[in-house]
Amino acid sequence: MKTIIVTGGAGFIGSHLVDAYIEREWRVVVIDNLSTGDQRNVNPRAELRVADLRDPAALAIVDEVKPDVISHQAAQVDVRKSVADPGEDAEINIVASLRLLQKAHDARVKRFIFASSGGAIYGEPAFAPQTEEHPLQPMSPYGCAKLAVEHYMNYFREVQGLATVAMRYANVYGPRQSSRGEAGVIAIFADRMLRKLDVTINGDGGQTRDFVYVGDVVAANMATTEHMELTGAFNVGTGVETSINDLYRAMAHLTGTTAPANHAPAKAGEQIRSVLDGSKLRKTAGLGRPRLLSDALQPTIDYFR
Repeated sequence: MKTIIVTGGAGFIGSHLVDAYIEREWRVVVIDNLSTGDQRNVNPRAELRVADLRDPAALAIVDEVKPDVISHQAAQVDVRKSVADPGEDAEINIVASLRLLQKAHDARVKRFIFASSGGAIYGEPAFAPQTEEHPLQPMSPYGCAKLAVEHYMNYFREVQGLATVAMRYANVYGPRQSSRGEAGVIAIFADRMLRKLDVTINGDGGQTRDFVYVGDVVAANMATTEHMELTGAFNVGTGVETSINDLYRAMAHLTGTTAPANHAPAKAGEQIRSVLDGSKLRKTAGLGRPRLLSDALQPTIDYFR
């Protein structure tokens, strides 16, 4: 039986990955400090270890478990928090990740998969959709941290021989996503619309995002797990831009919301456009086309309902 450690496995994306590995008969060990994750998300067949990756005791779990693969999904994901305190963001997203990489190398882990961010590391598009060759110009400390970890991964792959893969996610949505805080505009809209509360859009709503369903993110992760020859960075997105105004209209229709959205000032430093070309991984791994937003919005709203 193969063994994987999923950091952040009590969270939104991580818990879906845990389910997928369990379905494939892997032994799954979850490391999560439950600061944002929810223990109820964790598959009962997985082993949950409540620990913070900044604590050396968390790294000792790697020595104990001796995993074949580490899937590093844990992170500080709030861009606004990274702007307010770049140092703390770096401690969580860079230093803890680097120590985990070193531990993976020392423990002879066969594969290290990392949750990166296509939206955050590319910056405003020089061309769209953005391919993996797009210039890397992050506009937030969060994006800088993700890119820094990718550079460390390149070092461990090219110099130390650790097979590393960076998954550059677009804007992921789906069941189990938190409606609290900055992350997950679809989750936030769904929660407020279903509770008949006002919805606020920052800026004029013309900003666009590439919304990718969590099931397609899981499929991409499974592909990079099963195809051991795949290393480097891969976009995980749909290549389709959706404005926040169009998203609001679509969700208002599905929830029966008739009130218009409120508008607040745009957030400083927010990107105007973000859209990823995910065809490289799909072609290489033989993946199908990702689900359209129009097809996956309803089951997502049903979850929040």
